[in-house]
Amino acid sequence: MEIKGRKIGKGFPTYIIAEMSANHAGDISRAKEIICAAKEAGADCIKIQTYTPDTLTIDCDNKYFHISGGTWSGENLYQLYQKAYTPWKWQEELLEEAEKVGIDFFSTPFDNTAVDFLEKIGVEFYKIASFELVDIPLIEYVASKGKPVIMSTGMATLAEIEEAVTAVKRQGNQNVALLRCASAYPAITDEMNLRTMQNMGETFNVPVGLSDHSMGSVGAVTAVALGASIIEKHFCLDRSIENPDSSFSMNPKEFASMVKDIRQAEKAIGRVQYGPTEQEKGNLQFRRSIFCVQDIQKGQKITEDNIRIIRPGNGLQPKYYKEILGQTALRDIERGTPLSFEMIGK
Repeated sequence: MEIKGRKIGKGFPTYIIAEMSANHAGDISRAKEIICAAKEAGADCIKIQTYTPDTLTIDCDNKYFHISGGTWSGENLYQLYQKAYTPWKWQEELLEEAEKVGIDFFSTPFDNTAVDFLEKIGVEFYKIASFELVDIPLIEYVASKGKPVIMSTGMATLAEIEEAVTAVKRQGNQNVALLRCASAYPAITDEMNLRTMQNMGETFNVPVGLSDHSMGSVGAVTAVALGASIIEKHFCLDRSIENPDSSFSMNPKEFASMVKDIRQAEKAIGRVQYGPTEQEKGNLQFRRSIFCVQDIQKGQKITEDNIRIIRPGNGLQPKYYKEILGQTALRDIERGTPLSFEMIGK
Protein backbone atom coordinates (compact mmCIF):
# COMPACT_ATOMS: atom_id res chain seq x y z
CA MET A 1 0.00 0.00 0.00
CA GLU A 2 1.12 3.54 -0.64
CA ILE A 3 -0.18 6.62 1.20
CA LYS A 4 0.96 10.04 0.02
CA GLY A 5 4.12 8.54 -1.46
CA ARG A 6 4.93 6.50 1.65
CA LYS A 7 5.10 2.73 1.28
CA ILE A 8 3.32 0.69 3.93
CA GLY A 9 3.91 -3.03 4.30
CA LYS A 10 6.56 -5.57 5.19
CA GLY A 11 10.01 -4.05 5.47
CA PHE A 12 8.75 -0.49 6.00
CA PRO A 13 8.26 1.44 9.27
CA THR A 14 4.92 0.95 11.03
CA TYR A 15 2.37 3.61 10.12
CA ILE A 16 0.94 4.92 13.41
CA ILE A 17 -2.51 6.53 13.44
CA ALA A 18 -3.91 8.64 16.29
CA GLU A 19 -7.72 8.42 16.26
CA MET A 20 -9.27 11.63 17.55
CA SER A 21 -12.88 10.44 17.37
CA ALA A 22 -14.96 12.26 20.03
CA ASN A 23 -12.01 13.38 22.16
CA HIS A 24 -12.37 16.99 21.02
CA ALA A 25 -15.46 17.06 23.29
CA GLY A 26 -17.15 19.65 21.08
CA ASP A 27 -14.29 22.20 21.06
CA ILE A 28 -12.45 22.97 17.80
CA SER A 29 -9.52 24.49 19.68
CA ARG A 30 -9.13 21.23 21.56
CA ALA A 31 -9.33 19.34 18.26
CA LYS A 32 -6.44 21.41 16.91
CA GLU A 33 -4.51 20.86 20.12
CA ILE A 34 -5.02 17.11 19.73
CA ILE A 35 -3.55 17.27 16.22
CA CYS A 36 -0.44 19.06 17.47
CA ALA A 37 -0.09 16.73 20.47
CA ALA A 38 -0.41 13.66 18.24
CA LYS A 39 2.39 14.93 16.04
CA GLU A 40 4.59 15.59 19.06
CA ALA A 41 3.83 12.11 20.43
CA GLY A 42 5.16 10.53 17.24
CA ALA A 43 1.98 9.72 15.31
CA ASP A 44 2.26 9.62 11.52
CA CYS A 45 -1.39 10.45 11.03
CA ILE A 46 -4.46 11.90 12.74
CA LYS A 47 -7.85 10.40 11.94
CA ILE A 48 -11.30 11.86 12.43
CA GLN A 49 -14.79 10.59 11.64
CA THR A 50 -17.21 12.19 9.20
CA TYR A 51 -20.86 11.67 10.06
CA THR A 52 -23.84 13.36 11.65
CA PRO A 53 -26.45 11.67 13.83
CA ASP A 54 -28.77 11.69 10.82
CA THR A 55 -26.28 9.99 8.48
CA LEU A 56 -25.77 7.16 10.97
CA THR A 57 -29.23 6.51 12.34
CA ILE A 58 -32.65 8.07 12.96
CA ASP A 59 -33.97 9.98 15.94
CA CYS A 60 -36.05 7.21 17.45
CA ASP A 61 -36.49 6.20 21.07
CA ASN A 62 -37.84 2.69 20.81
CA LYS A 63 -35.96 -0.32 22.19
CA TYR A 64 -33.94 -0.96 19.03
CA PHE A 65 -32.11 2.35 19.37
CA HIS A 66 -30.99 1.94 22.99
CA ILE A 67 -27.61 0.54 24.02
CA SER A 68 -27.51 -2.00 26.82
CA GLY A 69 -24.15 -2.99 28.32
CA GLY A 70 -20.64 -1.71 27.74
CA THR A 71 -19.16 1.78 27.90
CA TRP A 72 -22.27 3.48 26.45
CA SER A 73 -24.92 1.47 28.28
CA GLY A 74 -28.22 3.32 28.56
CA GLU A 75 -27.48 5.71 25.71
CA ASN A 76 -29.81 6.33 22.78
CA LEU A 77 -27.91 5.98 19.50
CA TYR A 78 -28.98 9.32 18.06
CA GLN A 79 -28.14 11.19 21.25
CA LEU A 80 -24.75 9.42 21.54
CA TYR A 81 -23.78 10.45 18.02
CA GLN A 82 -24.87 14.02 18.75
CA LYS A 83 -22.30 14.08 21.56
CA ALA A 84 -19.55 12.34 19.59
CA TYR A 85 -19.60 13.69 16.05
CA THR A 86 -17.03 16.09 14.60
CA PRO A 87 -18.84 19.04 12.96
CA TRP A 88 -18.26 19.05 9.23
CA LYS A 89 -17.67 22.79 9.22
CA TRP A 90 -14.50 22.15 11.28
CA GLN A 91 -13.02 19.48 9.10
CA GLU A 92 -11.30 21.46 6.34
CA GLU A 93 -9.79 23.68 9.04
CA LEU A 94 -8.54 20.58 10.88
CA LEU A 95 -7.02 19.23 7.67
CA GLU A 96 -5.19 22.53 7.20
CA GLU A 97 -3.96 22.37 10.80
CA ALA A 98 -2.61 18.87 10.18
CA GLU A 99 -0.82 20.03 7.05
CA LYS A 100 0.66 22.94 8.98
CA VAL A 101 2.15 20.73 11.71
CA GLY A 102 3.24 18.02 9.26
CA ILE A 103 0.99 15.09 10.08
CA ASP A 104 -1.18 13.09 7.66
CA PHE A 105 -4.94 13.51 7.96
CA PHE A 106 -7.79 11.25 6.90
CA SER A 107 -11.28 10.28 7.93
CA THR A 108 -13.84 7.53 8.27
CA PRO A 109 -16.93 8.38 6.18
CA PHE A 110 -20.20 6.72 7.12
CA ASP A 111 -22.28 7.45 4.04
CA ASN A 112 -21.92 8.70 0.48
CA THR A 113 -22.55 12.34 1.41
CA ALA A 114 -19.58 12.16 3.80
CA VAL A 115 -17.41 10.76 0.99
CA ASP A 116 -18.48 13.59 -1.31
CA PHE A 117 -17.67 16.12 1.39
CA LEU A 118 -14.23 14.62 2.05
CA GLU A 119 -13.48 14.56 -1.67
CA LYS A 120 -14.36 18.24 -1.82
CA ILE A 121 -11.93 19.21 0.94
CA GLY A 122 -9.15 17.05 -0.49
CA VAL A 123 -8.77 14.05 1.82
CA GLU A 124 -6.26 11.67 0.20
CA PHE A 125 -7.22 8.30 1.71
CA TYR A 126 -10.05 6.67 3.65
CA LYS A 127 -10.91 4.41 6.56
CA ILE A 128 -13.81 1.97 6.72
CA ALA A 129 -14.96 1.32 10.31
CA SER A 130 -15.57 -2.22 11.57
CA PHE A 131 -19.31 -1.66 11.88
CA GLU A 132 -19.47 -0.49 8.24
CA LEU A 133 -17.50 -3.45 6.82
CA VAL A 134 -20.80 -5.05 5.80
CA ASP A 135 -21.97 -1.88 3.98
CA ILE A 136 -20.78 -3.02 0.56
CA PRO A 137 -22.40 -0.11 -1.34
CA LEU A 138 -20.50 2.37 0.87
CA ILE A 139 -17.22 0.46 0.42
CA GLU A 140 -17.69 0.42 -3.36
CA TYR A 141 -18.34 4.16 -3.40
CA VAL A 142 -15.26 4.91 -1.28
CA ALA A 143 -13.07 2.58 -3.39
CA SER A 144 -14.34 4.16 -6.61
CA LYS A 145 -12.44 7.34 -5.72
CA GLY A 146 -9.21 5.44 -6.41
CA LYS A 147 -7.62 6.36 -3.12
CA PRO A 148 -6.07 4.07 -0.47
CA VAL A 149 -8.59 2.34 1.78
CA ILE A 150 -7.84 0.99 5.27
CA MET A 151 -10.58 -1.29 6.61
CA SER A 152 -11.09 -2.43 10.20
CA THR A 153 -12.46 -5.94 10.61
CA GLY A 154 -13.93 -6.10 14.11
CA MET A 155 -16.69 -8.76 14.42
CA ALA A 156 -16.21 -9.79 10.78
CA THR A 157 -16.25 -13.35 9.53
CA LEU A 158 -13.70 -14.42 6.93
CA ALA A 159 -16.47 -14.38 4.32
CA GLU A 160 -17.46 -10.80 5.23
CA ILE A 161 -13.85 -9.62 4.96
CA GLU A 162 -13.54 -11.31 1.58
CA GLU A 163 -16.71 -9.55 0.36
CA ALA A 164 -15.33 -6.18 1.50
CA VAL A 165 -11.90 -6.69 -0.10
CA THR A 166 -13.54 -7.89 -3.30
CA ALA A 167 -15.76 -4.79 -3.31
CA VAL A 168 -12.70 -2.54 -3.19
CA LYS A 169 -10.86 -4.43 -5.93
CA ARG A 170 -13.98 -4.58 -8.08
CA GLN A 171 -13.59 -0.81 -8.44
CA GLY A 172 -10.07 -1.30 -9.81
CA ASN A 173 -8.58 -0.19 -6.50
CA GLN A 174 -5.71 -2.40 -5.25
CA ASN A 175 -4.54 0.03 -2.57
CA VAL A 176 -6.13 -1.63 0.47
CA ALA A 177 -5.06 -2.69 3.97
CA LEU A 178 -6.88 -4.61 6.72
CA LEU A 179 -6.78 -4.00 10.45
CA ARG A 180 -7.50 -6.63 13.06
CA CYS A 181 -9.84 -5.12 15.61
CA ALA A 182 -11.72 -6.18 18.71
CA SER A 183 -14.85 -4.04 18.58
CA ALA A 184 -15.24 -3.60 22.32
CA TYR A 185 -14.60 -0.39 24.26
CA PRO A 186 -12.24 -1.00 25.92
CA ALA A 187 -11.18 -4.32 24.42
CA ILE A 188 -9.53 -7.00 26.52
CA THR A 189 -6.17 -8.45 25.53
CA ASP A 190 -7.53 -12.01 25.75
CA GLU A 191 -9.73 -11.43 22.70
CA MET A 192 -7.21 -9.74 20.41
CA ASN A 193 -6.25 -13.01 18.69
CA LEU A 194 -3.45 -11.35 16.76
CA ARG A 195 -2.67 -14.51 14.84
CA THR A 196 -5.85 -13.67 12.93
CA MET A 197 -4.09 -10.51 11.73
CA GLN A 198 -1.25 -12.61 10.36
CA ASN A 199 -3.70 -14.97 8.68
CA MET A 200 -5.53 -12.04 7.03
CA GLY A 201 -2.26 -10.90 5.49
CA GLU A 202 -1.55 -14.38 4.14
CA THR A 203 -5.13 -14.88 2.92
CA PHE A 204 -5.65 -11.57 1.15
CA ASN A 205 -2.04 -10.62 0.37
CA VAL A 206 -2.46 -7.07 1.68
CA PRO A 207 -0.74 -5.07 4.45
CA VAL A 208 -2.29 -5.69 7.85
CA GLY A 209 -2.30 -4.03 11.23
CA LEU A 210 -4.23 -3.47 14.43
CA SER A 211 -6.96 -1.02 15.37
CA ASP A 212 -6.42 -1.27 19.11
CA HIS A 213 -9.11 -0.39 21.64
CA SER A 214 -7.34 -2.05 24.58
CA MET A 215 -5.69 -0.17 27.42
CA GLY A 216 -1.92 0.12 27.32
CA SER A 217 0.47 -0.68 24.47
CA VAL A 218 1.06 -4.43 24.87
CA GLY A 219 -1.32 -5.27 22.02
CA ALA A 220 0.16 -2.70 19.64
CA VAL A 221 3.79 -3.67 20.26
CA THR A 222 2.97 -7.38 20.02
CA ALA A 223 1.13 -6.77 16.76
CA VAL A 224 4.20 -5.05 15.30
CA ALA A 225 6.34 -8.01 16.37
CA LEU A 226 3.87 -10.26 14.52
CA GLY A 227 4.02 -8.21 11.33
CA ALA A 228 1.60 -5.27 11.72
CA SER A 229 2.29 -2.47 9.24
CA ILE A 230 -0.35 -0.12 10.69
CA ILE A 231 -1.31 0.66 14.29
CA GLU A 232 -4.35 2.77 15.18
CA LYS A 233 -5.05 3.99 18.72
CA HIS A 234 -7.60 6.41 20.16
CA PHE A 235 -5.85 9.59 21.30
CA CYS A 236 -6.91 12.25 23.81
CA LEU A 237 -5.32 15.12 25.68
CA ASP A 238 -6.57 13.88 29.04
CA ARG A 239 -9.04 11.15 29.98
CA SER A 240 -10.57 13.53 32.52
CA ILE A 241 -12.04 15.54 29.60
CA GLU A 242 -15.31 13.67 29.47
CA ASN A 243 -16.60 12.44 26.13
CA PRO A 244 -17.86 9.12 24.70
CA ASP A 245 -14.32 7.90 23.82
CA SER A 246 -12.12 9.25 26.60
CA SER A 247 -12.22 6.18 28.85
CA PHE A 248 -10.34 3.97 26.37
CA SER A 249 -8.06 6.58 24.75
CA MET A 250 -4.32 7.14 25.26
CA ASN A 251 -3.01 10.46 26.54
CA PRO A 252 0.05 12.04 24.87
CA LYS A 253 2.58 10.62 27.32
CA GLU A 254 1.20 7.09 26.93
CA PHE A 255 1.02 7.41 23.16
CA ALA A 256 4.61 8.67 22.94
CA SER A 257 5.74 5.73 25.07
CA MET A 258 3.91 3.33 22.75
CA VAL A 259 5.51 4.90 19.68
CA LYS A 260 8.95 4.58 21.28
CA ASP A 261 8.30 0.92 22.11
CA ILE A 262 7.09 0.23 18.56
CA ARG A 263 10.19 1.82 17.05
CA GLN A 264 12.40 -0.22 19.39
CA ALA A 265 10.46 -3.36 18.48
CA GLU A 266 11.09 -2.64 14.78
CA LYS A 267 14.81 -2.39 15.48
CA ALA A 268 14.75 -5.61 17.49
CA ILE A 269 12.96 -7.44 14.65
CA GLY A 270 15.67 -6.25 12.28
CA ARG A 271 16.65 -8.55 9.41
CA VAL A 272 17.97 -12.05 8.91
CA GLN A 273 21.64 -12.02 9.93
CA TYR A 274 24.03 -14.75 11.05
CA GLY A 275 27.45 -14.24 12.54
CA PRO A 276 28.60 -11.55 14.95
CA THR A 277 27.04 -8.11 14.85
CA GLU A 278 29.27 -5.04 15.09
CA GLN A 279 28.47 -4.85 18.79
CA GLU A 280 29.33 -8.52 19.30
CA LYS A 281 32.66 -8.54 17.46
CA GLY A 282 34.55 -7.26 20.48
CA ASN A 283 33.27 -10.22 22.50
CA LEU A 284 34.57 -12.91 20.17
CA GLN A 285 37.67 -12.97 22.37
CA PHE A 286 35.61 -14.43 25.19
CA ARG A 287 34.70 -17.58 23.29
CA ARG A 288 36.46 -20.80 24.28
CA SER A 289 39.57 -22.04 22.49
CA ILE A 290 42.51 -24.43 23.01
CA PHE A 291 45.24 -23.21 25.37
CA CYS A 292 48.41 -24.71 26.74
CA VAL A 293 47.86 -25.20 30.50
CA GLN A 294 51.29 -26.69 31.35
CA ASP A 295 54.77 -25.88 30.08
CA ILE A 296 55.37 -28.19 27.10
CA GLN A 297 58.89 -29.01 25.93
CA LYS A 298 59.83 -29.35 22.27
CA GLY A 299 59.20 -32.98 21.21
CA GLN A 300 56.67 -33.60 24.00
CA LYS A 301 53.27 -35.10 23.14
CA ILE A 302 50.09 -33.02 23.32
CA THR A 303 47.80 -34.60 25.92
CA GLU A 304 44.60 -33.92 27.84
CA ASP A 305 46.81 -32.85 30.76
CA ASN A 306 48.76 -30.12 29.01
CA ILE A 307 46.04 -28.53 26.87
CA ARG A 308 42.45 -27.50 27.68
CA ILE A 309 39.45 -25.81 26.06
CA ILE A 310 39.06 -22.58 28.04
CA ARG A 311 38.28 -18.91 27.62
CA PRO A 312 39.51 -16.64 25.96
CA GLY A 313 39.23 -17.31 22.25
CA ASN A 314 42.76 -16.63 21.00
CA GLY A 315 43.70 -20.26 20.34
CA LEU A 316 42.55 -22.96 17.99
CA GLN A 317 38.80 -23.61 17.84
CA PRO A 318 37.57 -26.41 20.15
CA LYS A 319 36.53 -28.52 17.15
CA TYR A 320 40.24 -29.35 16.59
CA TYR A 321 40.79 -30.68 20.12
CA LYS A 322 40.63 -34.41 19.34
CA GLU A 323 42.63 -33.97 16.15
CA ILE A 324 45.65 -32.47 17.91
CA LEU A 325 45.79 -34.84 20.85
CA GLY A 326 48.89 -37.07 20.40
CA GLN A 327 50.68 -34.62 18.13
CA THR A 328 54.14 -33.36 19.01
CA ALA A 329 55.28 -29.90 20.12
CA LEU A 330 57.58 -28.41 17.48
CA ARG A 331 58.94 -25.92 19.99
CA ASP A 332 58.78 -25.10 23.68
CA ILE A 333 55.32 -23.81 24.58
CA GLU A 334 54.80 -21.81 27.76
CA ARG A 335 51.78 -22.32 30.00
CA GLY A 336 48.99 -19.84 29.11
CA THR A 337 49.89 -19.74 25.41
CA PRO A 338 47.03 -20.06 22.89
CA LEU A 339 47.71 -23.10 20.74
CA SER A 340 48.16 -22.78 16.97
CA PHE A 341 48.89 -25.33 14.22
CA GLU A 342 52.40 -23.85 13.73
CA MET A 343 53.37 -25.07 17.22
CA ILE A 344 52.56 -28.76 16.69
CA GLY A 345 52.88 -31.53 14.12
CA LYS A 346 52.59 -35.26 13.56
